Amino acid sequence: MTRVGLVSGVALVLVAGAAAWVVAAEPQDIPEGLTFLGAPVTAERVALGQDLYAANCASCHGANLEGQPDWRRRNEDGRMPAPPHDASGHTWHHADRQLFTITKLGVGAVVPGYESDMPAYEGILSDDEITAVLAFIKSTWPDRERGFQAEVTANDGDGS
Repeated sequence: MTRVGLVSGVALVLVAGAAAWVVAAEPQDIPEGLTFLGAPVTAERVALGQDLYAANCASCHGANLEGQPDWRRRNEDGRMPAPPHDASGHTWHHADRQLFTITKLGVGAVVPGYESDMPAYEGILSDDEITAVLAFIKSTWPDRERGFQAEVTANDGDGS
């Protein structure tokens, strides 16, 4: 390969990488009226939540929020696999406050005695980071699921 060819190849890779970074950095469309715990959700919060989800949640819940295979059936140890957070799962059946509590304190905080492989994120993620992750997850739901979850949250008393 010639020196010109090598330099051209490196330049092409750099330009492609920069273009991909710019596209990834663009804020995504946020569903109108989206809130978490009563606060409006911004594109910046969703982007932060997406990054935090990728770093802390995707290894179990899937890069595309798809959950682990056969997530409705207990593992050999008696624990449930990580469920999906997309529309095929049940995350959208829970109020904002419950989702926050489960993420921060663990499933046992909502269902006493329940053993789960999911860690409590208290001390790992700040409250602000937890709400960003959950805002990202909510932003991916179709209108029907998001609307249902908004009603559940509104009827939750202190669920915001």
